[in-house]
Amino acid sequence: METPRFQDGGSLPLTRASLTKMDKVRSTSRRVLTRAQFLEGLRLEKRRADRSKAPLSIILFRLDRSESEGNGGSEEELLMSISPKVRETDIKGWLTPETFGLLLPDTDSEGARSCAGKIVNGHPDCSATLGTYPDLIFQNLLTQTDAAPDLFPIDLRESEAGARRTPSAKRLIDIIGALAGLVVSSPLLFLTAVAVKASSPGPILFTQVRLGLKGRRFPFYKFRSMYWNSDDRIHREYVSDLIQGNLDKVNQGDEAMPMFKLKADSRITRVGRLIRKLSIDELPQFVNVLKGEMSLVGPRPPLPYEVEKYESWHLRRILEVKPGLTGIWQVEGRSKTSFNDMVRMDLRYVRDQSIWLDFKLLIKTFKAVIRPNGAV
Repeated sequence: METPRFQDGGSLPLTRASLTKMDKVRSTSRRVLTRAQFLEGLRLEKRRADRSKAPLSIILFRLDRSESEGNGGSEEELLMSISPKVRETDIKGWLTPETFGLLLPDTDSEGARSCAGKIVNGHPDCSATLGTYPDLIFQNLLTQTDAAPDLFPIDLRESEAGARRTPSAKRLIDIIGALAGLVVSSPLLFLTAVAVKASSPGPILFTQVRLGLKGRRFPFYKFRSMYWNSDDRIHREYVSDLIQGNLDKVNQGDEAMPMFKLKADSRITRVGRLIRKLSIDELPQFVNVLKGEMSLVGPRPPLPYEVEKYESWHLRRILEVKPGLTGIWQVEGRSKTSFNDMVRMDLRYVRDQSIWLDFKLLIKTFKAVIRPNGAV
């Protein structure tokens, strides 16, 4: 949208006071961003907040055209209301002809409410929607089920939508690779199914709810490697300590060779221990890939109770790409890396993802499966 401006013969009389107001509006207008610029600024500030843990708030002001019909100065008046109440470091931009965005770095929800109240009270034909990062993201991730979560009043990554959209070539490779994987591994799938069924009572496949792209829940398939109806409390406690960085508590190796994975887990069957070490228990996830819930390459999908413990920057590993069967962590880190280092590897994939990188990671995964040094 073009920056609002006064025209000759406007409704304001050309007094010294009105000329001063016009100068302020023009000065403010020069600092008002377009939609694309505003969303890019929002993306960058979001990443800064991820790292610094500083609060970040946004206010969306919406003009009511029915109230302002015939009043050509409504947009200008909104700018005049906002200008004296914000800082130079705040980011301003028009998102639609009726919606004005104000991004407030280093501002918590209380500060955002105070700012919005001062502006709306002086501008009756305008309403405001507030959000403080990442509260709404957490809330929606943990409450949404089948529908795509509305993570924020606007798409935080809209300006990157074209660059981040999964290319059709990747989806085609996923389908071909998953079909080939199921066909080639079919004898092993059959033998594993027989061994799991004979090893202990319970179903052959273990279905678990995981979070995929943008927090969508989906049924995640594995060969059952534990005794049926085992209590997950042990894993919940371990994961909580791992994510929160209590490494001395969760390290089951030593200082020279750390091991950040449950090693002595009495819930695992003898067959389960073998198929885990060889990663055979993951083969049913080829079905998840065929269904479009996962990709061959991407971050591993987390459990809902794991996401509850995430810091804001951890969320990017599930908000920006589809989860996968394998990734950088599987071939470079596995159980030898801390949780934060694992997330950094996932974010490296988010940044550098390409078909060629996927191909290299698949080759490395095949080698890692043959020589499972980091698997437990």
